[in-house]
Amino acid sequence: MEKTIYIDESCHLEKDQLPLMCIGYTKIDSSKHETYKKEIKAIKRRHHSPTEIKWNKLSMSRWELYKELIDYFFKKEIHFRAILVKNKAQLNHAKFNKGDHNSFYYTLVYLLLKNPYVNATEDQFKVILDIKDTRGKERLRNLDLRLKKEYQSKYQKESPFHFFQHIRSHESELLQLTDLFIGAITYKARKAHKEEKASEVKKRIVTYLEQKSGYVLHDGTNPFEEKFNIFDFQIQTSQL
Repeated sequence: MEKTIYIDESCHLEKDQLPLMCIGYTKIDSSKHETYKKEIKAIKRRHHSPTEIKWNKLSMSRWELYKELIDYFFKKEIHFRAILVKNKAQLNHAKFNKGDHNSFYYTLVYLLLKNPYVNATEDQFKVILDIKDTRGKERLRNLDLRLKKEYQSKYQKESPFHFFQHIRSHESELLQLTDLFIGAITYKARKAHKEEKASEVKKRIVTYLEQKSGYVLHDGTNPFEEKFNIFDFQIQTSQL
């Protein structure tokens, strides 16, 4: 069966002064793409909000829309997985990533995709990523090569990830859903919800996601969790 994966990132730049980063995806059966797209657009229209949903542009007046989208996710055959990297300043790129933050990015995407508990090896996957910068084509090519090499060397088989494409987030309802979820995870993980001027609507989304999933967003989930999976990536620190 073919699946489509929609990947987005938050706080992914090496020198953005933020202490953590998160990368995640929503995953669906490719055959259900048109159905889900139409249903999500219908939800938006019902709330008189047909525009793109972005974590950095949320509005309290649209809370009922966000709540219904979260309910929709948990009712449908849509799956979410994310990797949360805390204390990213402690990443030792010189030792583990050939001195290159981008090398770590490819490692993260590989870990995100290659999870035998979540992504069955007998399936085939299309991978859709949000456009972040002008290096998009290079990233896709390197990611494709990395996955092919890993599967060939470790499993002596072809990579099941056979199609890669960059699109802009306003082009995909599923990509916007990914953005909403990883935004909530990073917001909770950096304790922004405790700040004096914390966004009320963002705090509500965090709380509601935790209620619906049964997990504390910044603590990770059971590794076998299939519906709403968060991997709390622990950075190795140097010891004397």
